[in-house]
Amino acid sequence: MENKTQQEAWTIKVSSLTCIDLANTNLHQSADSLKQACQDCGFFYVTNHGISEELRDKAFEQSKKFFDLPLEEKMKVLRNEKHRGYSPVLDQILDPENQVDGDYKESFFIGIESVKDDPHGDTPFYSPNLWPDHDVLPGWRVTMEKYYQEALRVCKAIARLLALALDLDADYFDKPEMLGNPIAVMRLVHYEGMSYPSKGIFGCGAHSDFGMMTLLATDSVMGLQICKDKDVKPRKWEYVPSIKGAYIVNLGDLLERWSNGIFKSTLHRVLGNGQDRYSIAFFIQPSHDCLVECLPTCQSENNLPKYQAIKCSTYISQRYKAAHAHLKQT
Repeated sequence: MENKTQQEAWTIKVSSLTCIDLANTNLHQSADSLKQACQDCGFFYVTNHGISEELRDKAFEQSKKFFDLPLEEKMKVLRNEKHRGYSPVLDQILDPENQVDGDYKESFFIGIESVKDDPHGDTPFYSPNLWPDHDVLPGWRVTMEKYYQEALRVCKAIARLLALALDLDADYFDKPEMLGNPIAVMRLVHYEGMSYPSKGIFGCGAHSDFGMMTLLATDSVMGLQICKDKDVKPRKWEYVPSIKGAYIVNLGDLLERWSNGIFKSTLHRVLGNGQDRYSIAFFIQPSHDCLVECLPTCQSENNLPKYQAIKCSTYISQRYKAAHAHLKQT
């Protein structure tokens, strides 16, 4: 009984995360704060990002309009093999050891809109998007494309601070083979129902993100939890609250590999409380062909590379395939 009480106390704890001001002109001061946050848990907030509250609210409003559509209408833009479009409830299983079904969430994937004669046009993660019918949701595509570009801009600004925090030149990740031609995916998410961890029912199962980093906007409904040390048993979960005007940012496994484990990709999950909950996650990683190998500043004679070099698209594709239930069965 004591263990159960301890677990419940840990579960309701609210996490305190570092806040990075993107308007701070002292870049090295910001980079030092960011470095500490990335070594501690890989989750932090950013403020003064330049995304207007009006655009953010409009994106959430349009997202809700899509998820309010009849299932039949949403299925017209069902997610394809290039990871574009609608993903129904239970379509993704992120924690198969502890989940009885899949995640109790539905989502919609939007990526970079490939142009005619794009050399990457036939590769995974670079392809035309699927869009809801304009007559059904007028203005939906325009809003999402505008928000997408703003989120991409913010991620690139954060990447410059990450480079400084890793003792690299600020423009290190700006190269064409890195974020000059990134794999960037925006995911609108709607959570529903109650979560029962003891029964294996979650809004979103425990996982770490696949890519370089994630820029996350959430509504005011609590649900996101992080586990700063995945090796401690039982796991200690802390809620991450939404802060008005700020975005939550977390590092992904690809950056942990890139940094030789110096920066952390942290386990997180979402618990539903019966309320509808909405979020917009923007995932960014380097170009399709980028070879992700230990950064030069993250290795030495006493700290040799811990991970094998791997092409970005190969790694991301493997992770997507493992996480989607219907792909596992084909």
